[in-house]
Amino acid sequence: MSPHHLIVGGQRSGKSRHAERMAQAWLRAGAGHTVTVVATALAFDDEMRARIARHQADRPAGFATVEAPLALTAALREAAVPGRLLLVDCLTLWLTNWLMPMDGAADLAGWQAERQALLDALPALPSPVVFVSNEVGWGVSPMSREARFYVDELGRLNQAVAGRCQQLTLMVAGQAWTRAVEKEEE
Repeated sequence: MSPHHLIVGGQRSGKSRHAERMAQAWLRAGAGHTVTVVATALAFDDEMRARIARHQADRPAGFATVEAPLALTAALREAAVPGRLLLVDCLTLWLTNWLMPMDGAADLAGWQAERQALLDALPALPSPVVFVSNEVGWGVSPMSREARFYVDELGRLNQAVAGRCQQLTLMVAGQAWTRAVEKEEE
């Protein structure tokens, strides 16, 4: 089973902070261990630029950063080496970049190919990966067809990634609930 870990929760639930604490523990656990944050956010407005700047400022010293707003699989393959933890923050924005880009030109076929490439690549990566993603399906069903499609697609993505992870953490009010991922019998 892959050593990967998925952390899900609502906005401001403490997902990124928990992932960073896990990464710091990884650094302390072995000489020569490194951490690379694979960031998926795009800064299209002042509020998002401020969020990104806050995440960067809060990030522990010694974490390298790679920007991968669309080509996440390629970034993971390139950065993956034994002894390096990859922290993907976050799957939610990665999906947004594909399905709701600021230029309005969603690339559904490209998204489906990239999603499958990620799922296929995960078992062979020489690095453990910690994924951060939002759990958005607990609220009121969105009014628009596009928003409902996005919520459904994120739910499917989270389930597929969880199926390739060893552990899953649900963040609630800054508290982590972690368990081993149960694999379905084939």
